[in-house]
Amino acid sequence: MDIQNSRLSQIIDRIEKKGSVSVSELANTFKVSEMTVRRDLIELENMNIVRRVHGGAVAFYGRSFDPPLVSRSSKNIPAKKIIGKYAAGMVVDGDSLAIDIGSTTMELAMNLIGRQNLTIITPSLLIANLLSDEKQMRVIVSGGVVRQSEKSMVGDLAYLAFREIFVDKLFLGSGGIDIEAGLTEYDMQDAQVKKAMLKSAKEVYLLADASKFQRIAFSYFGPLSAVNHLITNEEPPKALLQELKKAQVMVHVVNEKAEYIL
Repeated sequence: MDIQNSRLSQIIDRIEKKGSVSVSELANTFKVSEMTVRRDLIELENMNIVRRVHGGAVAFYGRSFDPPLVSRSSKNIPAKKIIGKYAAGMVVDGDSLAIDIGSTTMELAMNLIGRQNLTIITPSLLIANLLSDEKQMRVIVSGGVVRQSEKSMVGDLAYLAFREIFVDKLFLGSGGIDIEAGLTEYDMQDAQVKKAMLKSAKEVYLLADASKFQRIAFSYFGPLSAVNHLITNEEPPKALLQELKKAQVMVHVVNEKAEYIL
């Protein structure tokens, strides 16, 4: 299934925004039969993204549910591409970098192809594979146990790897960014690795599109003050922006229309 730019991706977006949808509503919206919609909902239920109910479907997950990478990768694609390209501009040849797992950090990694004399450590097998043929880079995989849904490395070996090294810059993702809860992630094991990554870096860049604002995931991994730079596609809500500024976080807003720093 190609979830990107598909009817399934649009159905996911509708359910996330509204909480529930009806079969008849979806059939009218997409000009397809109700039988086709039911097949779509069965497919999404098999992916643990929605739960079918009589006449429609509701969102499957709460704070502890980690949306599948295939689902996240299909959302906010233009924003993630712009954020990733802008973040790559923060990298100087000769830097040592830690790059977190995630769809937005993957966009950063894509924009590092061809760069010179970089040392990169990552818990992401996907990012390591992407950069593995770059002859002017030294790519280090953190080690650990493979978390198959994310192709990420977790567990004691991954945690200890970041306890033993120090990098110039960390490019980090987050499941949620909230005034009270701080930085949170859906999976507790991923959150533990992120805690170690934060301690390893001289400078921390958080890459997050606006959908992460005022969202709380399951597991805490750091305060807002652990971040030096937030690179995003929209201005955070006023109260969150005030907390970020109080924490001395430099907020970079980048989108198709403008680039500016708050």
